[in-house]
Amino acid sequence: TLLSASSVGLSATFLSTQVFNANTAELICHHQVPVNQRFPKEGWVEEDPREILESVHECVERTCEKLQQLNVDVSNIKAVGVTNQRETTVVWDKETGEPLYNAIVWLDLRTQSTVERLISKTPGRNKNHFKNQTGLPISTYFSAVKLRWMLDNVDEVRRAVLAGRALFGTVDSWIIWCLTGGKDGGVHCTDVSNASRTMLFNIHTMEWDSELCRYTHCLPVMSDHGLLTTVAYKLGKDAPACYALEGSVAIAGAMVQWLKDNMGIVKSSSEIESLAAAAGTSYGCYFVPAFSGLYAPYWEPSARGIICGLTQFTNKSHLAFAALEAVCFQTREIVDAMNQDSGVPLMQMQVDGGMTSNRLLMQLQADILCMPVVRPLMSETTSLGAAMAAGAAKGVDVWNLSPDHVVPVTSEKFQPQINPEESEFRYARWKKAVQRAMNWETSEPSSPGTAPLYLRSRSQVVLHLLTCLTALVLF
Repeated sequence: TLLSASSVGLSATFLSTQVFNANTAELICHHQVPVNQRFPKEGWVEEDPREILESVHECVERTCEKLQQLNVDVSNIKAVGVTNQRETTVVWDKETGEPLYNAIVWLDLRTQSTVERLISKTPGRNKNHFKNQTGLPISTYFSAVKLRWMLDNVDEVRRAVLAGRALFGTVDSWIIWCLTGGKDGGVHCTDVSNASRTMLFNIHTMEWDSELCRYTHCLPVMSDHGLLTTVAYKLGKDAPACYALEGSVAIAGAMVQWLKDNMGIVKSSSEIESLAAAAGTSYGCYFVPAFSGLYAPYWEPSARGIICGLTQFTNKSHLAFAALEAVCFQTREIVDAMNQDSGVPLMQMQVDGGMTSNRLLMQLQADILCMPVVRPLMSETTSLGAAMAAGAAKGVDVWNLSPDHVVPVTSEKFQPQINPEESEFRYARWKKAVQRAMNWETSEPSSPGTAPLYLRSRSQVVLHLLTCLTALVLF
């Protein structure tokens, strides 16, 4: 009998399911559907929890159909694992089963005033005041401030909380509750890795801690260089928790989507590689995609995206190359911080996810890191990990996670092809560009009769430039 484990995963813009063979880790089949993000105001990012759930149902149904086409009995699926956007926050009514507001996505910036208010109440106005308990700075990134914003601004949420009808969770909690019965006995749960990203969880005691009291035990590492100390996993009730240093950037793959949808530079995401390869260099152009501020290692919400180093020679191929380089530079900053915090220099970078299909990006990453980049041929290793954890759960026991039984993953290695001096020069230029992006957005009110200008598309950029030129002629 074929023993399989299935994984349901929600990434930034897609929901997908994968089915794996529990004996060989082979991907048997998969299905993927898009999940729409909504931008009701500048800096706001939302998703419809109902649409997320509908996408789960569609993915599961289509995957089951594909299994039947392969003559695989769906009853062979022994466990389901869930991956998700950890900080994305949902509140729903446990009596009606309906969401009380759209899910507020992890990179949403509406909570900046909430964050500033919380920081102002800490001794010394210290954004790291709770870091010893949570491993996290006080930031718009995490779920607690998103929940606080809903309580302050959404009447339906506030009324449901007062009536004892509200359930809160990250996306995994919403999906699991719905799939296990919803209002008719659904299980309201999460795991420690998601809980540790809420700012409501003590990562020392491994318990919800409303007071976030000081805990004296020491972790593996607390970051002094802008990283997060987070719970990586805990595989079983009595198993020890394993911790991780993590660096999160706001915009990576979404930058390619921006070049396609907002600027019209490419017609599909897959074109970015050939367009960038045509230039072979950014020609001194640097792109800092701080659309939602800068996350690790800076945690600077006032930063905004910039493109600098432009000349008359710059064209869209150079911009495409600079966009791919920006992904690599952001990774380099995280790796540098991890090396400093851990004292254990990273010798190679292992990667996964959709962007790893871009070979030029993988080579650029190796060049900028000055170390090998290892890409598995099966790119969805996050989903594979969720499937393995589900299959290894007590009572399921179809997957053995001991080192002797883990199946090696076939991979490809990209070696650095430029000299370290060239890499360091380009990285220094990137750091200079990042400083230009800092402190762009302020909370100062606009002058009377003026409004902030936001340019969202190529046509708006052209119109703004023409307006400026007209003003020059008139003056």
